[in-house]
Amino acid sequence: MASQPRISDMPVSGRKLALVIGIWNYQNEKVRKLTNPGNDATDITCVLERIGFSVTTKLNLTYWDMAKICDDFRKIIQPGDMVLFYYAGHGKQWKEQNYLLPIDFDDAEKNLNKNAIPVDSILYDFSDREPFVTIFLLDCCREYHVRNDNIDTNTRGVGNTDSKSSGFKAMDAQAGSLIAFACAPGAIANEGEGERNGLFTKYLLKHLPTPNEDIRMVLADITKEVMIKSNTKQIPFLIAALIQRNIYLCGQPQ
Repeated sequence: MASQPRISDMPVSGRKLALVIGIWNYQNEKVRKLTNPGNDATDITCVLERIGFSVTTKLNLTYWDMAKICDDFRKIIQPGDMVLFYYAGHGKQWKEQNYLLPIDFDDAEKNLNKNAIPVDSILYDFSDREPFVTIFLLDCCREYHVRNDNIDTNTRGVGNTDSKSSGFKAMDAQAGSLIAFACAPGAIANEGEGERNGLFTKYLLKHLPTPNEDIRMVLADITKEVMIKSNTKQIPFLIAALIQRNIYLCGQPQ
């Protein structure tokens, strides 16, 4: 008789929910438009749906649209759900906080908390609904520097004209959550010049559908391939406070 994944390894409610956001067509001329997040979000959606997720996908959101869709998604989370949040686009660190940048981000740091979405708040709101597990996959440390032609523009994130790339900072995970960043704290992520997807997302697409593999092992395989492909210039980074063992995104009978 074929064995099944243990009950303790599966979402209590049996539901797998995902919110996927891709942003690339930034309106502010100081914020470099990106090439791949539309493809990244679309392709991730297809993979997640193939392995049984109910996916909400949104592209090129304004600040208010992004805040609303995150709140709407929060409201549908039930205790025991498996929840996954994926974001591709620009990200910025400011005052010890990591922010996701909407299409209408204006690059004014004094107003950042009013025109960008803090990652911490999304994670807290989702975790507060008591899901089985909350997984964040953030391909957004894609650095840009305003009008500096000497800076590599094939990256995702936000910096200042005269600053070095700063990327995201390490952050605390909520109990029962896992956060995977495209690159290490303070580093930047490759956009994937000449390819359909960003480098991190390219290997997410390859490995997320692996059947009956714990998410931590899946991310270890992704990290290895990103390191090799980038010649160790980009190293994905993982923060976890999981309270379940053997968390399978793609649990199948064996």
